[in-house]
Amino acid sequence: MNKQEQIISMFNEISPTYDLLNRLLSFGIDRRWRQIACKKCFKHYGKEVERIVDVACGTGDMIHFWHEGAEKTGHTVQEFVGIDPSVGMLAVAKEKIEYANFIEGTATTIPLEDGSADFVSISYGIRNVVERLDAWKEFYRVLKPGGMLVVLEFTKPEKENVFGKFTKWYMQKMIPFIGKIISRHSDAYTYLPDSIKAFETTAKLKEEMEAAGFQSVFIKGYSFEISTLFMMQKPA
Repeated sequence: MNKQEQIISMFNEISPTYDLLNRLLSFGIDRRWRQIACKKCFKHYGKEVERIVDVACGTGDMIHFWHEGAEKTGHTVQEFVGIDPSVGMLAVAKEKIEYANFIEGTATTIPLEDGSADFVSISYGIRNVVERLDAWKEFYRVLKPGGMLVVLEFTKPEKENVFGKFTKWYMQKMIPFIGKIISRHSDAYTYLPDSIKAFETTAKLKEEMEAAGFQSVFIKGYSFEISTLFMMQKPA
């Protein structure tokens, strides 16, 4: 089993408790980060939205916020599509959300036609993609000219501050402890802080996406730079 297969297997195992742990471990603030991303993207795009594709959709959280954001901003979306390689996560998503189409697939092999999506999003999932450079190219392929790529991710700070030291302690000590109690899968919640620690900086990710052809629209860190929002656009 290769590294990517191991990650998928891990998410299959923790899927029943994934939503509960997400809310607990982030104190629910991840909901606000997602709301901001959706609202800003709708506002910037300013056109009719036919299809929104959420990659590494997990249990469907981001699709819920896309749907909610469309209603709040007066947009009509014809189709919501969730893509994930974990059948366990998709099973939970299908029970939660009836208005979306969920498809088993990876970030590097999205089973959709070229230029078919207005928005492609990936929330806290790109660091789990082993072949990340191939994923950027695949997102570019699936998007329409002028389409938007929205990425939310925990990026590595350029330099550590006081709050960063607390965050580091919380992620390395408390997340594995709480995750083990609730999910009974200690490896998964040891992997989370380790994957963030080993991940890239905001500048590096921006550079990668621009190399794939995207243009930067908006990039900002939230909650003491814990979470970073990238809004990138495929040239029209």
